[in-house]
Formats: sequence, structure tokens, C-alpha cells
Amino acid sequence: MIDFGIKEALQKLGLRDINNGTSTGKNNFSNGEIIASYSPVNGKLIGKVKTTTKEDYEKVMASATKTFKTFRDIPAPQRGEIVRQFGNKLRDLKEPLGKLVSYEMGKSYQEGLGEVQEMIDICDFAVGLSRQLNGQTIPSERPGHVMREQWHPIGVVGIISAFNFPVAVWAWNTALAWICGDVCVWKASEKTPLCAVACQNIIAEVLANNNLPEGISCIINGDYKVGEFMTNDTRIPLVSATGSSRMGRIVGATVAQRFGKSLLELGGNNAIIITPTADLKVVVPGAVFGAVGTCGQRCTSTRRLIIHESVYDKVRDAIVGAYKQIKIGNPLDENNHVGPLIDKAAVNTYLAAIENAKQEGGNVLVEGGVLNGEAYESGCYVKPTIIEAKNDFKIVQQETFAPILYLLKYNGGVENAITQQNGVAQGLSSAIMTNELKEAEKFLSYAGSDCGIANVNIGTSGAEIGGAFGGEKETGGGRESGSDAWKVYMRRQTNTINYSDELPLAQGIKFNL
Repeated sequence: MIDFGIKEALQKLGLRDINNGTSTGKNNFSNGEIIASYSPVNGKLIGKVKTTTKEDYEKVMASATKTFKTFRDIPAPQRGEIVRQFGNKLRDLKEPLGKLVSYEMGKSYQEGLGEVQEMIDICDFAVGLSRQLNGQTIPSERPGHVMREQWHPIGVVGIISAFNFPVAVWAWNTALAWICGDVCVWKASEKTPLCAVACQNIIAEVLANNNLPEGISCIINGDYKVGEFMTNDTRIPLVSATGSSRMGRIVGATVAQRFGKSLLELGGNNAIIITPTADLKVVVPGAVFGAVGTCGQRCTSTRRLIIHESVYDKVRDAIVGAYKQIKIGNPLDENNHVGPLIDKAAVNTYLAAIENAKQEGGNVLVEGGVLNGEAYESGCYVKPTIIEAKNDFKIVQQETFAPILYLLKYNGGVENAITQQNGVAQGLSSAIMTNELKEAEKFLSYAGSDCGIANVNIGTSGAEIGGAFGGEKETGGGRESGSDAWKVYMRRQTNTINYSDELPLAQGIKFNL
């Protein structure tokens, strides 16, 4: 099989000899059991890392908590300078890191490069923000007094990320946390540990060049048990967790029990509403990429198309026809559109979902299945499938992390489509395809989409870093990336200053002293 430059990419990322797991820097090592990372592209071993023991974790936390006390004193624009340098280093290593993302996770190389670009973009955003961590002045009801609101660093930020975006989501959190004066401890998915080690190597070099302590950026490796170290740790005031709604329930409850804060980015069951006036030139690419991009393993992947009955046949035939042009294969080959699922467990989940849809009465329009042959030797390549279904099917109500697209009908006004769209437990991303202004505005109104993201004439998948990213209901309510998402990484403080010669008390109370 063609190497596609993987060995060279690993060397550029400092991964020639993979054996480091827990790290507060490039040369620190864990003492736990071994995690072997196998590529879903070809089933080959990429490398191994050691998991984090409790003793290792305590060393990491000692480094992080000590570092926070000095890092918070560095002026925010100077912290922004460190993030700027990190972004530039990512520019230099965009190609090898994008290849590693593609090879270890399975998304297309173009998407891997796009994920690294998201890291670069959030760094740029954070650099500007480092000079805008503004509070406000509030008029006081008392003469000779002024009130103001200011923001302070929150402390050690714990980050738990998922395999499907093995580097970008970490950067969304760290870039903002760092300019806010926080330090970070990151537990990446045990399915993509090498991406975490590569990122740690990059930031460790930046920190060393600036004579800054390694504890600003720390990683730990392992399964959910290692994540529990953080969720139960009162030294970590904020845990940002990305993953399934099931995981989020556990993390949210555990952190809340100790009065910590959670930023939860959980499941999505995203729909595109297609109205009678929708332009097929916009509908088809938006729906197809949303459904099959990253092999359906995005939290924003399109799971449902809700199509008006008057254009149902035309839209269905166009989507089915487009699926015939999809090329599946090695994601490092830029001629292919779709790579593999992350592992064979994901393949089994995909197959079970198709069977469940059939048992509930679904009509398969584009047959799914596992691809066999030398080009698909990992056993993780599957066919994107399309199934006619109903919104109340149990399987349609669930998020299946795979390229399964359900076609649903609606009749009457757009309100009926919005009801179907909102009729699931998740509330991440949504979209409407329409050239009717009134329909678009209804969709975007308070009575419209109940999702954190609502788009008009673009798909559900993908988001710009300038806007806050996140969703409602079982998606968790968290917001990352742009807008004022930075505030979650800080603690708010209200100040009252008396610059008069007297102390007037509230409500006119007087003490004759």
C-alpha cells in the first residue's frame, strides 16, 4: 500500500518512537498499561502510548496547579503572543498533522487539513481576544460609588475530547483558556492518542522557546477511568467534555456534585428541512456532504432530511443519484470522498442501526454494507446508506455515528417540518433549504428550530470559529469557540468602589455610631 508520506509526517511531529503518554512536556513518560493505536485506514499499528496511572496524574496536577499561579500573572496580551506562536507553528506543520489526523482517525486528508486550519483560526481569534477580555462599568444607585464587573482566570481546565475531531476541539478550548490565564489538562480519546501527543510536542516546543513552564499544557491518556480522575478532582473548576449524551450525563452529574462547572458538547441528530422552493443545486451538495463527510462521524452530521411531499420524489431521486458518485477508500487519497469508520465496533453499530430501521418498516433506497477486498483491509469501510423512514422510529430518534441518512416527508406549512425537526432529544445543528423569506424567518424565530445552530441554505455540518458552537437539550447546552464563549473559562467578579467620604447604607439604613 502507498505510504502517502505517513512516516515522514510522524517524524516531523516528533513521533518516530511512540512511547510517551502522560506528558507535561515532550520528554515525560507514563507508567501505565500500553494503548496501541491502529489506523482504521489499513489496520496497521501506528504506535503505542502508555496510559496514565493515578500517581502520574498527581504529578501532572501538581505541575498544572503550580504553573497556574504564575501563568495568571502574565498580562493577557503576552499570553496571546504565546498562542500566536502556537498558531504559526501549526501553519508550519499543517500538512503532517493533517495527515496524522486522517490516518489515525480515518477522515479524508482534506478534512484533516481543515481540522488543523480550525486550530489555526481559533489561535488567530484568541490572539485578538487577548486584548478584549473586557468587563463593564455599572451605574451605582449610591452617590460617590461606582460598580464594575471584571473577569479572572478560573484555574486548571480539564478537557475531554472525542475521536472524531482529535485536535480541533482541544484547540477550541486551550486557545481561549490560555489567553484567559488558565492552564489545561487534556484527556484525548483513547482511539486517537497519537494526535494528542503530536499536539503536546508542538506546544511544548513553543513553551520551551519562551522559557515558560510545561505545566501550561498537560496531557493524560487512557479510557474513561482516567477521565474520572478529572471529573472528581476539586482542583479542576471546569471540565469541558465532548462525546455522547450518555457520557455527558455522567460527567455533568459528577462535576455538579462537587459544585464544579461543565461545558458539555454532546450528541446531535441533525436535520435539513427541504421546502418546495429549495434550490437543488444547494440542497444536494449540502445534504450529501453533511451525511457522508467524515463517514457520518461528526456531531453535526446530517441524519435526517425532512422533505415537503410536493418535491419529495425529485429530491429523493437527486440525492440517490448523487450517492452513486461517492468514492470510498483510503482517505489519504484525495480522489476519495469517504474513508473508514473509526473501528469495527462502530461498524457493528452501523449494521445494527440499518437492521433496526428495516425492522421498524424503513425502506432502503441505497443499500449499505461492509466493503471487502485488499483496498478495505482494515474491515472498517462501509457504504453510505439512505433509508425512507418516519421520525418516530426508535432508531431515527437515536444518534448513530455512521453514514446513515433517513428521508422523512412533511406536508402543509413549514411549521409541520419544524415540529418534526424538533421532535428528537438532541438539539445541536439544523438547517432549512428555502427561497421563501417567511419560511426562513419562521425557522430562525423563537418558535422555530430549538437547536444551538440554525442555518439557512447551507447544511448542518461544519461551523466557523467566529460563532459560538454548541447545542441544547441532550446536546448539553455548552458553547465553545467564538462569540463570548471565552467567559466560561473565567470567573466573574462584581466590584463596588466607594470614592466618597461617607458610607451610605442600602435601603436608607442608618447606624448612629
